[in-house]
Amino acid sequence: MIRYFFLFIALLVNINAFGQELTGAELLEKAIEFHDPNDNWKSFHGKMLITMESPKSSSRSTVIELNLPTNYFMSTVKKDNYTIESELNKDECTLKLNGSTSIFPRIKDSLNISCERAKMMKNYYTYLYGLPMKLKDPGTIIDSKVQKKTFKGKEYLVLKAGYEKEVGTDTWYFYFDPKTYAMEVYQFFHDESKNDGEYILLSEMVTVNGIKIPKVRAWYYNKADKFLATDILQKANLLN
Repeated sequence: MIRYFFLFIALLVNINAFGQELTGAELLEKAIEFHDPNDNWKSFHGKMLITMESPKSSSRSTVIELNLPTNYFMSTVKKDNYTIESELNKDECTLKLNGSTSIFPRIKDSLNISCERAKMMKNYYTYLYGLPMKLKDPGTIIDSKVQKKTFKGKEYLVLKAGYEKEVGTDTWYFYFDPKTYAMEVYQFFHDESKNDGEYILLSEMVTVNGIKIPKVRAWYYNKADKFLATDILQKANLLN
């Protein structure tokens, strides 16, 4: 009888532990364990070929080189009849159009070629392709409460993230598979009360140096579910 009593207590403890809700920090740790189990992102040095397809624009091909330990970024964008190269090597910025650093100001303006644009794109690619690991960066505010939401017919564990004023003002939601903790959707709002901003559907995975990175990202406006574009990670490899 005593043996059955202790067995009952053990089962009760296990059931209660299983039923405990994850905190936001705990969910983030599980997601990172899925995507980057060996903590390799912070030492990432590699190249990625990304194509963008949009119903309102011609296709675009972008080769990104990132060396996070040395703070190096290089992008080569090919679209229509031009190739734009933007290189950020620590504090140095080099811009080229079709192989030349001599670019007329009006051409720079029309094609949005600038060091400010290069820095923005560096932050853009480093953030999006470094998720969910980038949610550990200073200035990120992780909500302690994990939400459960159904999105496009599937139930997710949802992590809410905000940012300190000097970092950013948008509100982000990250949707994780409740079994594997894979990141499958993220969504942001500039002003959530207006339902502005966008959501991004993630599908397929490529593994680079043990890091699981979504291959396909389909972008939509939150309002009216209007399709924007699709980014496809065609190739990714490490560099020495």
